[in-house]
Amino acid sequence: MNKNRPVSPAYYSYGNAPGMVVRESSPSERMRDFGPKSLSNSELLALLLWTGLEREDVFTLASRMLARLGGLAGLEKATFEELCEAIPAGRGMSQAKACQVLAALELGRRMASLAPQERVAIQSPRDVANLVMTEMGRLEQEHLRVLLLNTKHQVMSIQEIYVGSVNATVVRPAEIFRPAVRENATAIIVVHNHPSGDPAPSAEDISITRALVQSGRALEIELLDHVIIGSVNRYLSLKEKGLGFD
Repeated sequence: MNKNRPVSPAYYSYGNAPGMVVRESSPSERMRDFGPKSLSNSELLALLLWTGLEREDVFTLASRMLARLGGLAGLEKATFEELCEAIPAGRGMSQAKACQVLAALELGRRMASLAPQERVAIQSPRDVANLVMTEMGRLEQEHLRVLLLNTKHQVMSIQEIYVGSVNATVVRPAEIFRPAVRENATAIIVVHNHPSGDPAPSAEDISITRALVQSGRALEIELLDHVIIGSVNRYLSLKEKGLGFD
């Protein structure tokens, strides 16, 4: 895909074959190519930690730390001692790693008043996959997240809506669109993972997509796509397949 081609105002452009398999890019590669905003919270923390533990890679470790501390809000308020204790069973982080995290947080605070860097723009399903695949492809439960987009299809934020079984009895359009209404997003992309590794959509995935398309029209917030993440190098776009977007 030509990276210099402008983003269509009506939709984002596709340059890949439907359901194609892509090589997983590492967080450091994506930071190099797309900037730090292309990484998830746990990936950014993992790059700071750099190494994991025996039988636990650094990405799992970073995700568990964030969960233990209460997400970014808890991490931002964590003391040196709390960071060192963030890993249970006596396997506390080394003082050097705690200092690295604290230093990064302080730099962030000092730079908060500066102009933000350009946000990541979504132009294709692959952009979505690159943004979330490294983390979501490893999750053992289903997670449903929503990418909130502005008029230029730049990612404003990524909101986690559900954890557990993603099915029609659980997923409520109001819950999906609430963050978009709150943050004045003009479009959203729904993404969820299949822990089995197979991104093939179920009948319920298609039914949910169809309901979200209809709700989005009523709210004037476009559902651009519903992307399913399989294993760490597989994904599927329901928009590309024409499933639920009739």
